[in-house]
Amino acid sequence: MSARKSRPSAGRKPSRREVLRPAELVGGSAILAVFAGLIMWMGSRSWIVAVVGCGVVFIIALVVTALFVQSIKPTDDEKADIAEQDARHGGSRPVLIDPPEKPAEGHGPEGH
Repeated sequence: MSARKSRPSAGRKPSRREVLRPAELVGGSAILAVFAGLIMWMGSRSWIVAVVGCGVVFIIALVVTALFVQSIKPTDDEKADIAEQDARHGGSRPVLIDPPEKPAEGHGPEGH
């Protein structure tokens, strides 16, 4: 059994790799965009074309990366962590619906 599974997830701090993963994905998209921008600049010798192309490639790379990340199936540890966080915040419910009101203590049939 690994050390990660033996620790409770509530007190577990995410690893450095887990924390830096979003920056890693955005950085990869930025590197791809800069590369594409340099290729466009060398081909056209126009900074405007290169900057616009760089921006377009960056956005496309981010969208494609996000779609690939969403297609990854979560592990059992991740599913347990999601369920725990969900339960801590009142369970699964639509975001736009207000949470149910809790009755005030001492103002019900049990309080008399």
